[in-house]
Amino acid sequence: MPYLDITAIPVPSESQAAYLEHSALTTAWFKEVGALSVTETWGTDVPDGKLTDFKKAVALKDGETVAIGWITWPDKATRDAGWEKLMQDERMQSSTFPFDGKRMIFGGFDVIAEG
Repeated sequence: MPYLDITAIPVPSESQAAYLEHSALTTAWFKEVGALSVTETWGTDVPDGKLTDFKKAVALKDGETVAIGWITWPDKATRDAGWEKLMQDERMQSSTFPFDGKRMIFGGFDVIAEG
């Protein structure tokens, strides 16, 4: 089964184009090291929750939108090796991000069912 890296990111709403440009650049890098695909989404119907929600999770501020993305890898071993290469890659180290990475939520997940 595939392995996924999933992110929730607060992005300034006016920076959607810069976010997509950054994604296109980094998608190429992820694919160079073995990723199968990268998917980006832009929150258009993100309701307020009573206890928790995506907005609270990323400490969303006025003028920001929640973006959810995932990288699909063939397996965790490929993902781990890919990330190790990318963390040493000068392009990644010198990249600027059009969002507040301190409020980004991320994690790696085993796919346990697909429909």
